[in-house]
Amino acid sequence: MQAWLCENPTGVDALRWTDMPAPEPQAGQLRVAIKAASLNFPDLLIVQNKYQMKPPLPFVPGTEFAGIVEAVGDGVKGFKPGDAVAAFAGTGGFATHACIPAALAMPLPPGFAFADAAAFICTYATSHHALMDRAALQTGETVLILGAAGGVGTAAIQIAKAAGARVIAAASSDEKCARCIELGADASINYSSASLRDELKALTGGKGPDVIYDPVGGSLAEQAFRSIAWRGRYLVVGFAQGEIPALPLNLALLKGASIVGVFWGEFAKREPERNARMLGQLAEWYARGLVKPVLDRVLPMTQLPAAFERMSSRQVVGKLVVTND
Repeated sequence: MQAWLCENPTGVDALRWTDMPAPEPQAGQLRVAIKAASLNFPDLLIVQNKYQMKPPLPFVPGTEFAGIVEAVGDGVKGFKPGDAVAAFAGTGGFATHACIPAALAMPLPPGFAFADAAAFICTYATSHHALMDRAALQTGETVLILGAAGGVGTAAIQIAKAAGARVIAAASSDEKCARCIELGADASINYSSASLRDELKALTGGKGPDVIYDPVGGSLAEQAFRSIAWRGRYLVVGFAQGEIPALPLNLALLKGASIVGVFWGEFAKREPERNARMLGQLAEWYARGLVKPVLDRVLPMTQLPAAFERMSSRQVVGKLVVTND
């Protein structure tokens, strides 16, 4: 097999495409021939030694991927060679093969494209868990999505619309805003050239959004929170801007608002049965055409550094995917 090996987590430049022995599945594991893998923001942080999880060196990065089961270890039930699966495994995806716990594999129904499947679990599970579980989003409510053109943002647009909500997409350029409208957002705000608070006031008649979905953090957080509706729910999804904001808690008091943490990975560990039901519903929505990953680029696996460079430029709309031919 071949893989991008991280021997020293000093950045993308330190990754090396190399030959490695093919892994053998241990008890409870599957060996997957990887067809496609997607880039997530933690994939960049982990090779820079900036992520909360620090795997033992050396390691193969790549959180999320899809492919075909080649072999199964002892005790594995429900999977056999030839099955199509997707997985959010933490590491191992930027390679031609990986061994993963069978419990992390999501069976793919017929017709689920590998490139789509590789870009599906993290963004759609995060957004569904945030909007439907943590925020209890209701039909007719208004959702503000910050960083709406990114991977989780584009997924959140589709899930919120499938739930019958009104969506205001906030992004950093007119081009990204236009793409969000194409994806189903009802309105958009370019927060690089307009006042987020003024635009929200105009778009909601002064009421504010019922739910704020924030994977960005940084300077936008307080502006958005000051605009939240009475009994609003502010979803803390991530900090892609790099800065963890400090929100004045008196605003939560004055608006009767909730600040709600969203950690899908921990939810999946602690509540695996609910997570499995959620993934099943999302797969059904994909089959019905209600959700579909937005793919910015699909590049060969050997061009992973170029994909990382594009991710770092913050020009990506949706997800970047690398594939093994």
